Amino acid sequence: MSNSIVGVRFRPVGKIYNFDANGLVLEQYDHVIVDTSKGLKYGEIAIGPRALPEDYEYPTPLKPVLRLATMEDTAHWSWLKEKAEEAREVFNAKVKENNLDMKLIEVEYTFDDKKAIFYFSSEGRVDFRKLVKDLAAVFRMRIELRQIGVRDETRNFKTLGCCGRTTCCAQWMGDFSPISIRMAKEQNLSLNSTKISGVCGRLLCCLSFEKEFYQSVGKRMPKIRNYVETKDGYGEVLKQYFLKETVSIRMKNEDGDMEIRQYPLDDIKDLGRRPPQEVLDSFQDQGAPRKEGREVVAGKKQKPQRSRETAQRREEKQPQNQDKKRNRSARKPRYRRKDK
Repeated sequence: MSNSIVGVRFRPVGKIYNFDANGLVLEQYDHVIVDTSKGLKYGEIAIGPRALPEDYEYPTPLKPVLRLATMEDTAHWSWLKEKAEEAREVFNAKVKENNLDMKLIEVEYTFDDKKAIFYFSSEGRVDFRKLVKDLAAVFRMRIELRQIGVRDETRNFKTLGCCGRTTCCAQWMGDFSPISIRMAKEQNLSLNSTKISGVCGRLLCCLSFEKEFYQSVGKRMPKIRNYVETKDGYGEVLKQYFLKETVSIRMKNEDGDMEIRQYPLDDIKDLGRRPPQEVLDSFQDQGAPRKEGREVVAGKKQKPQRSRETAQRREEKQPQNQDKKRNRSARKPRYRRKDK
């Protein structure tokens, strides 16, 4: 193995695989013939040659680049594409004969013309053993069927996304990254499935693009209803603005009226929901709204103590209520079961 590797892509938009440069003079966007575990393939160099340290050992042995593609190789690859379009009609006819629920997405031939790969989509698992035998009898070569998901299906069709542009998976994304509903929650998005789902019906891939930004800002962002300290005094957080990196705070102005102000994150100090008593007292002096009859201690609302008069009234009413219940039970007619 040489100390230089290149990244080769077999589709206009797809995953990039590393290959051993094999001592050849290669440049980006050159077409090459490579040796893979599935046979010879025709690809394009997406990442130019990169030198590796002499003592570096690659985890798995890399396949070599055999040669640069010639004009004959390019013509042969174009002929294989035309042949793949003809194979579509044969595949669809055989699917109807076997009454299978399959949707053909793409057909691919290996460069040595020894193997045909059919990519299809289906809602469930399909028993296509008989179909493989029928196709092998027609094409006289090895047949391989691969079931792909809805994301790969959308990538091949190159549709428009909810933003009005071509979907990212069909335009530049090499591989799919895992996406969870937690990303939408961190970005304060609506959890309505129609708003956060793409054309494929899965969660939008762009949620993962902004994940790192929202996580980094979220660590410095105080939570809603937290107390904060500003240059103008203490206040309570009402709303968060991740893109602006600011928060809206409710506090008193100089005239004693309540108003809402925005402060950048660098100009505030988060005190949490249970700040010291001194902070709560100063916040009350500024006119923070409090409910009558309740006391705020360390961020908690305590129930007001009942007076002795109300307690005595309740004790006096208890025997009267018990007598009423007894009278009601006495008025109810009692039904006896008659023995047959």
